[in-house]
Amino acid sequence: MTRERASWPLRRWAGVLALVEAVLLVGALAGGAIALSSLDDARSRLLDVVGPQLLQAKALSTALVDQETGIRGYLLTRQQEFLEPYRAGLADQDRAVAELRRLGATPDTTAGRDLAAVLTGADAWRGAALAQAAPGGPAPTSGQVEQDKKLFDALRGRLTEQDAHLDAARMDARADLAAATNLLTWILVTIAVVIAAAFVLLFAGLRRAVVGPIQQLAAAVRDTAARDLHRPVVATGPREVRQLGADVDTMRRRILEEVAELERAHTLLEARTHALERSNSDLEQFAYVASHDLQEPLRKVTSFCQLLEKRYHDKLDERGEQYIGFAVDGAKRMQVLINDLLAFSRVGRRGGEPVAVETAALVATATANLESVLADAGARVSVADGLPPVRGEQSLLTAVFQNLIGNAVKFRGERPPEITVGAERDGADWVFSVTDNGIGIDPQYAERIFVIFQRLHGRGDYPGTGIGLAMCRKIVEHHGGRIWLDTEVTEGTCFRFTLPAPVAPELAGAVDEEQDAA
Repeated sequence: MTRERASWPLRRWAGVLALVEAVLLVGALAGGAIALSSLDDARSRLLDVVGPQLLQAKALSTALVDQETGIRGYLLTRQQEFLEPYRAGLADQDRAVAELRRLGATPDTTAGRDLAAVLTGADAWRGAALAQAAPGGPAPTSGQVEQDKKLFDALRGRLTEQDAHLDAARMDARADLAAATNLLTWILVTIAVVIAAAFVLLFAGLRRAVVGPIQQLAAAVRDTAARDLHRPVVATGPREVRQLGADVDTMRRRILEEVAELERAHTLLEARTHALERSNSDLEQFAYVASHDLQEPLRKVTSFCQLLEKRYHDKLDERGEQYIGFAVDGAKRMQVLINDLLAFSRVGRRGGEPVAVETAALVATATANLESVLADAGARVSVADGLPPVRGEQSLLTAVFQNLIGNAVKFRGERPPEITVGAERDGADWVFSVTDNGIGIDPQYAERIFVIFQRLHGRGDYPGTGIGLAMCRKIVEHHGGRIWLDTEVTEGTCFRFTLPAPVAPELAGAVDEEQDAA
């Protein structure tokens, strides 16, 4: 049964707790209502019934005394004005009797019986007294006076008995009022206790049903996370908490699976990293061989071919001199190709630390390196104002501008080359552009031209090894940017590439300091 209650959903726990609290509160409120009703009844009986009955009984007693006073004065003086108190007393008596009967002095009550006895005694006294007060009658004898006194004393006794009964009723009503007040006080205390108990019950129920299981689940999660992820997370308590525990355990298993996958990937990455390091070592060894051992035979081939042509010039026919020229040209092109491959393989491997450089200075250096080529072609290079400073390897970035400007001169049309270098800000990057008025490139070759050794023209039409644009892409990507052919330009060629904009505002000052130090 305990396990069944523990598996209740939170909605059922909340419903049970709410029902128990509602029953307790309804009981307390019902008791309070009963106590308030009893208090109101006791107060109404004391203030609205017993108290007014006492006042009216006093008024009735006063009215009877006034009647007795008026009759006695009339009997002594036989003057009509002495009957005025009597008449006023009769009127007061009628009003007092009517009010007493309205207040509950009915024949079946003690007050009604007392009132009937008083009225009977008053009638008996009044009949005897009025018989003596008949007009023209003799003066009352001493015996008659004594009889009247006895009758009125009896009436006084009945009035006293009535007052005693009313005083007793007043004391009973006060006792009932005090008892109702005490009962209300105890009911209010009980309500307060019930409300406090309801809150305690609610707190205990929530702690047992919700807080406790959640704390246990949190402790289990912390223990599993701190010690052993392979330990399952088990939750107890309401259905929702157990479902939460199951979800956490599912997440734990998925994390373990992902960690295992990451470990496998890390192991594979380490193996590939070692293989790449070995490959890089082999490439460095190849670069060393290419730069020393391979170029030396090429130089010898070139030298001996030239010596052969010089010594046996008079013995060789035109075909022989042509063959020797082919051999020399092939050796030289092989040497250029080896040098370009070496430069391509060294990008990003043996570079120095990035420094702050002015791109305008890079363009100026590239233009100076191509001075003779530009002069022969009659080319004009325009540099936009405000080229921004960037951080990078000066020699590599200079090679980018030099390759792009050189290509613009190489692939020129019939008009003299017009080359424009500019830059604009695009979010966190600077976008540089090199635009010319040359023969242009078909958009379908926009990606092919950046692949190493890819040429769109024959070697006899345009010189080169087909490595220049591949070198530019590798340098730009090494600096965290990208390069592409702007296919929206319909006349000439426009290459664009991005470089990250420096975040340090003092970069311009750093450029000046580094150039001054240089």
